Formats: sequence, C-alpha cells, structure tokens
Amino acid sequence: MTDQTASWIAADRRHAWHPFTDQVEWEKSDPLILTRGEGVWLFDSEGKRYLDANSSIWTNIHGHGNPKIVAAIQEQAARLCHSSFLGFANDKASELAERLCAFFPNQLTRCFFSDDGSTALEVALKMSLQWSQQNGKEERTGVIAFDHAYHGDTLGASSVGGVSRFVKGYGEAGLSVYRVSSLEDLRALPEIVIKTASAVVIEPLIQGVNQMRPWPKGMLDGLRAWTEEKGIHLILDEVMTGFGRTGKMFACQNEEVVPDFLCLAKGLTGGTMPLAATLTREEIYEGFRGPEKTFYYGHSYTGNALGCAAALANLEVFEESQVIEEVERKGALIESRLREISKVLEIRRVGLVIGFDVAQGTGKEVCQALKNEGVLTRPILDTIVIMPPLVISEEEIDYLLDALAVV
Repeated sequence: MTDQTASWIAADRRHAWHPFTDQVEWEKSDPLILTRGEGVWLFDSEGKRYLDANSSIWTNIHGHGNPKIVAAIQEQAARLCHSSFLGFANDKASELAERLCAFFPNQLTRCFFSDDGSTALEVALKMSLQWSQQNGKEERTGVIAFDHAYHGDTLGASSVGGVSRFVKGYGEAGLSVYRVSSLEDLRALPEIVIKTASAVVIEPLIQGVNQMRPWPKGMLDGLRAWTEEKGIHLILDEVMTGFGRTGKMFACQNEEVVPDFLCLAKGLTGGTMPLAATLTREEIYEGFRGPEKTFYYGHSYTGNALGCAAALANLEVFEESQVIEEVERKGALIESRLREISKVLEIRRVGLVIGFDVAQGTGKEVCQALKNEGVLTRPILDTIVIMPPLVISEEEIDYLLDALAVV
C-alpha cells in the first residue's frame, strides 16, 4: 500500500461518515479508495481495476468518462456552473425541461428540477397534496404506498417507503400513509381511504430495494386505470428504472402508461452530476397559478447549469447510439449465464436490472469475494444486484460471469 493510499484511508476513518453503513463494521477493514473510472471500469488508488456491476449505485449509463458528457461538463464549467433559478432562468435548464417533456408530448408538460431521487419524490408528494388542498379536494390528505417500497430518505419520501430498517424512528412523521401489497389490495380499500387519498406512489415494473422484485405484467396499466377512475394522482418513481434500464427510455413506456408525476434522477446525467426532475401535467401546473397558490419549495442548486449540461449531453449520447436497443439482449445473456452457476438461486430481471439470490446469510460474503475478483456490487440482504452501465460489452459480461462462477 502506498503512503498516499494510507493517508486517504486514515482521513476517511477520522472524519467520513458513510451512508447506509454500519460504521463499526466499516472500520474493521481498509476501504477501497476509488480514484478513476473508464467505461464500465473503476480503478483504485493502487491501480487495480474493478468492473462496476451496479453502475455506482444505479447511476451510470454510458460508462465512466464518456467523452461527450465530460466535454459538455468542461465547456459549461468554463461558462457558468450555477446561477439562481429563483427569479432567473438559464439556457441549459430551459432546454433540458423542454427535452424531457418532449418524451410525453401534450401529456407531461411541466418540469420541476431538484437535486436527487429523494427530492424528486418529495416534490411530487408535496405538489399532489398542495394541489388537492387548493383545488377543491381538501379531504385528500393521504398517500397510498406499496409494502416493501423504497422512495428515498427525505422525510416525505421515507414516509411512503415500506422498508422498516430505513424508516425506523421517523417513518411516517407528518404524512398519512395507507399501505397495500398488490393491485387487488388497492381495489379492496375502504371508500373512506379512497376518498381521502391524494396520490398513489409506486416504482414501475420492479421494486429495487425489495430485492429486485418485478410487478406482475399489466400491474401498471391496471393501476393507471384505477387512479383515473378514483380521481387520485399517480406518482411514478423512475429514479432507478429511468433512462434505458428496462429496455425503454422510461419503464412506464413498457405498458404505455403516462402518470401525473414522473420522478427522475440517478441516470439523468449519465451518472456524472447530482440532478433530479419531476415532470407533471398542465392541469397540475394551472392549479398553482396565483399569489395564494405558489409552490413554496426549492433548493439552492435547483436547475444548475452544470448538471443540466451533463443531462443534455446524456440525452444526445442516447440519440447517437443503439444502447437501449441492446438492453434486453444483454440482460437475457447475463440471465442465461447466471442459470449455469450452481450457487445462484432465484433470478429476477427486467431489462438490465437483475437480482439473484444466494444462500441465506452469504450476500455480503459473495460481494466481498467478487471484489477480490475485480467486480464491485452490493447485496440487498442475500440478493446480489447486477445493474451494469448499459454500454457493457459481451467481453465484459464474460468477465463478470467468470468472476461469479469462481467465488
């Protein structure tokens, strides 16, 4: 180990506090210090390379160091990194809002920027509830959410989450949440719950933190029909599934569903800059017009030009490549190879979003062994997540599966 690496490790132990991490366990071994990325590969401070099998927490799309995105960031940084979005606009945010809404012409016509997935959900929840209060639906003060869901860590977003270890101690502070497990449960809700619900929130097609569990086919279409019938907003959390992961630009397009609120983050900038967006309908926007109806919410870095420039470049890379067209084929290839590995139990997959189970109590052990073989990912309990950048090649898939076969 070099002196520089040792210095970074010592500084981390003295001062850094890591997310979702048991710090006692963390301090028992030396952390990996990552210093560089190229394509699907990450490199540590000692020069060893690792295949980024979970896209750096599900964010990276086109590989680390994509030339077009890097150039866009560099060019924008030299011009303007950030200016206030309160009382002003900037060219990159205006263009990005237009580009995102163009995916749903005449349906999702408004874009509200924020910083990450949690805040994108927070925006949608607050918009729905405030819209109801000031548009003649004052009784609608609750939200319907699904068991085992994860929607982020701000107070509102965590309130609609259904994973107890993430919300213990403050889970439903401030929000009235009704929980269901299925579309059948939803249809069986008492009328008093239906009449007092402002929105339903769901991760479309697949629940991420619930060990990558797909919804039944047609679930989303049925949910959209139910919410329209009951006059309840539909919030789709596409923080994980958005930007090509499921074989469509957005997961909801697989069932031709358009929500009332679409929450985007992670892959929005291709895994380079923090940025989020909440898209909504013109009817929602119109419900906030007027001095007594203002939506009092925002962040200092809302609509920052640097992040928006990265997001625009990300969309350009999609347009210039066939990356989405290859998602299903690559996902099926990984799944077929996984079925040849004896330690792999149940496999669950939508596009290039893959989770497979290993023996009870071995999830962390398997991921540690993979790290030793040059593959980085994280377990969700005893489910190993495989969600590589969409640009992963067949040769790199072979590397990944060969590592899995020997651990």
